[in-house]
Amino acid sequence: MLIYNAKQLLTLAGGPQRGKHLGELGLIPDGAVLVRDGLIKAVGTTPELLERYPHEKRFDAESRVVMPGFVDPHTHLIFIGNRAFEFEMRLEGRSYQEIMAAGGGILNTVRLTRDASLDELVNAARPRVQGMLQHGTTTAEAKTGYGLEESSELLQLQAILKLDEEGPLELVPTYLAAHAIPLEYKLNPQGYTDLLVEEMLPGVLLWWQRNVPQRPLPFVDVFCEVGAFSFEQSQQILRKAKELGFPLKIHADEFENLSGASLAARMGAVSADHLVKSSSADIQALGISDTVAVSLTPTPFGLGHTEYAPAKKILAANGLLAIASDLNPGTAWCESMQFVIALSCRYLKITVAQAIAAATINAAAAIGRADRIGSLEIGKQADILVLSVDDYRNLGYKFGGNQVWRVMKRGKWVVENQR
Repeated sequence: MLIYNAKQLLTLAGGPQRGKHLGELGLIPDGAVLVRDGLIKAVGTTPELLERYPHEKRFDAESRVVMPGFVDPHTHLIFIGNRAFEFEMRLEGRSYQEIMAAGGGILNTVRLTRDASLDELVNAARPRVQGMLQHGTTTAEAKTGYGLEESSELLQLQAILKLDEEGPLELVPTYLAAHAIPLEYKLNPQGYTDLLVEEMLPGVLLWWQRNVPQRPLPFVDVFCEVGAFSFEQSQQILRKAKELGFPLKIHADEFENLSGASLAARMGAVSADHLVKSSSADIQALGISDTVAVSLTPTPFGLGHTEYAPAKKILAANGLLAIASDLNPGTAWCESMQFVIALSCRYLKITVAQAIAAATINAAAAIGRADRIGSLEIGKQADILVLSVDDYRNLGYKFGGNQVWRVMKRGKWVVENQR
């Protein structure tokens, strides 16, 4: 199929974008893209490609924006239940930490998720998957982390794999058994850390090798934060994961600065996420590394906070910046990367072009997939959006609706006319 007559074709060509280069859209006016066998075969202007491929099946973009599908590099997709009552508690003045101390927060979702079957986990997540897809997300990272015990964490991994197999949304799994200290280890967090290192990580590796040896290993993530895992415990977990061959991620500096971002950079983690409280030293460490700094803009917004990741400083340090939804039941039930872009323009103080790059090619880098997705370049997957607007700047300007008109995944239309 030849998609032609795009008023603005955003290619995002050239790989992940560091520092001052963030926002290079590779815009082709009156653009066109040729798709065959699920891959991009040619990119250029409409007159050029119509002349080169006169007999190709055609799709008229009708002077709309055509661009890569959004990549959401941080979600907690698999969970059971709803925590709307906690939102009300926050409105009454209770802090995130106070809610956790009272048995709410992550542990509340853990209680519900531990009791769920595989089918229940998949059925609960499927509407969220559809919502993400309809808003233009074509690839998303998805974490475990609401089991905090071996059997439940493995069941969540299976749910991620089953949803990925169902498609069309492509899911990249992350093992986050180090999401919180489970209630039964409340007085012995080091005991749970040791269990993770000595039994759970080797166990998930063995399970993966036996059941899905054809797939790359999942990421291993840890929540490095006061009330979760200390710097030393996070380092212990990540060192073991790296020793076993897992690629790494980290939740860092959301509420307190524990130097988790520096740890991520030093250990070669693919990303460090949150970063609201990251220090100048952390930012400099990220700037000289290939670890992607991922701002989860909906999270402080959802918490009613006024402090966000220091995106401008990250870019000034020549860092790689991405943005993500942090889709989760407690702080950021957000299925729309369009809304993430709009928030990021306002609260990270970045341009629409920068936000788009952070939600596509740099987000792909944050899950180790920038060689396959995140831009419209020859040889890459044909994951393509046709917007309902003719100017990409509307993605930041407008908010609250859906500006995605059509979604293509691996060369097939999977959303048409927003359905």
